[in-house]
Amino acid sequence: MTGNPQPNELGEFLKARRAELNPRTVGLPDTGGRRVPGLRREEVALLAAISTDYYTRLEQGRIQPSASVLATLAHVLHLSDRQRDHVFELVGRPRARHRRPAAQKAHPQLCRVLDDLTASPGVVIGRRMDILAWNPLAVALFTDFAKVPESRRNYVRILFTDPAMRTLCTDWRGVARDCVSQLRREAAEHPEDPQLISLVGELSVEDRDFGRWWGSSRAPSRRQGVKRFHHPLVGELVLDRDTLICAGDPDQELVVWTAEPGSPSYRGLQALASRAVGRPGGLTAGRAT
Repeated sequence: MTGNPQPNELGEFLKARRAELNPRTVGLPDTGGRRVPGLRREEVALLAAISTDYYTRLEQGRIQPSASVLATLAHVLHLSDRQRDHVFELVGRPRARHRRPAAQKAHPQLCRVLDDLTASPGVVIGRRMDILAWNPLAVALFTDFAKVPESRRNYVRILFTDPAMRTLCTDWRGVARDCVSQLRREAAEHPEDPQLISLVGELSVEDRDFGRWWGSSRAPSRRQGVKRFHHPLVGELVLDRDTLICAGDPDQELVVWTAEPGSPSYRGLQALASRAVGRPGGLTAGRAT
């Protein structure tokens, strides 16, 4: 005698929810020609940076999702807090109530080192690769971080959304993939981080490459190595990238780009600093406020 099949409540909820959403609501173009209203499975999978096959099996009740996948789907499907709790409860994983972490500030130890750097660009990077502090030469090399709203002052977001970064970084794809891999590692450690979930959802919608790389298993190799830049003012720069982890806060690091003294790239950094100082307002350092 065959028993009654177990109800697939999560799958039914996901199907009903995606049927309620308009593509434009989640940042996708509405090309028309839809046989049924709402989002397609492949669109939800794209936004969540998972495979269509994985999402299909999830709706069919054939697999159990991880907490990080559930959290991402909750963001992608614009669930309310009550709906978000509901999907966790459907799979027997009541969502833990975490306090929102305090705003991260650059550690004084790293700031002192940063302030002493006059010939090399440097930035302090925190959780989710948020930019917490920078020195004048980092402004000259990359962008004026002070003009970026603090809520959007994130290295990965700037890398993917500022067209100038794709020209500046000679190996933009390699740099971008390493950054995505680092975010994936942080997501595995902090699957409930709402700001990280929001950042991933935003970039998955805005950039197809981000969504594809998010689903890969590439390991990050970002802590050191040679980086090449093509700066519009001083031309080619070949710089060594090194990272100093903060002893007082392991979630912060000072990233520095240096050049061999006397090399063309060293002279390029000197010229870049001189040109920037000669402009009205000169160079400015900054901290997240």
